[in-house]
Amino acid sequence: MTLQVVHEDDALIVLDKPAGLLAVPGRGPDKQDCLSARAQARWPDALVVHRLDMATSGLMVMARGLAHQRTLSRAFETRQVDKRYTAVVAGALLNPLPDNGWNLIDLPITVDWPNRPRSIVSHEMGKPSRTRWRLEAPQRPAAHAGISTRVELEPVTGRTHQLRVHLQAIGHPMLGDALYANAQRQALAERLLLHAHWLQLPHPLDGRNIEFHSACPF
Repeated sequence: MTLQVVHEDDALIVLDKPAGLLAVPGRGPDKQDCLSARAQARWPDALVVHRLDMATSGLMVMARGLAHQRTLSRAFETRQVDKRYTAVVAGALLNPLPDNGWNLIDLPITVDWPNRPRSIVSHEMGKPSRTRWRLEAPQRPAAHAGISTRVELEPVTGRTHQLRVHLQAIGHPMLGDALYANAQRQALAERLLLHAHWLQLPHPLDGRNIEFHSACPF
């Protein structure tokens, strides 16, 4: 029942979730071990504010009590929270913008109901979904050099599997992605290569911006 604690105070807790651990409980007795349950065993007033996919690692915030949960949830809803992720994607992805500027993927996403839990791009049924991306600078040496690219991602909206769906949609699925990559690209990594490495949000007590970092494990 270990926890990697990045920050704790009277209003919030920031944890570093490992890949393969649920953020919240699932259905069935075998899916009750999760980051939120481990946190609540240590801080009984800890409440969920947002989630990370089970396969994704990195920074996750929990609130201390209902009042702070409302404040933090409102900050997420009104896009006062900035999050950045590191991912390794298939293929040679080049940035067409000068000085490695931020590119925008603007493709609507909806749940793929016949194939849940997958999501898909759908111009007819999808909700507006936007992801900013640029190359990770500098590019770290990788075991898959030449057939993969390290990128930094910033979700503007927060749809289910948004980052994974958007990168697949532009032809660069993430390595190790069991839902959106083909078998060959899944086999290139033992886990989904997606990590939430940076988070900035207004503190619920005084509104000052605070930021947190997590070293990428891959």
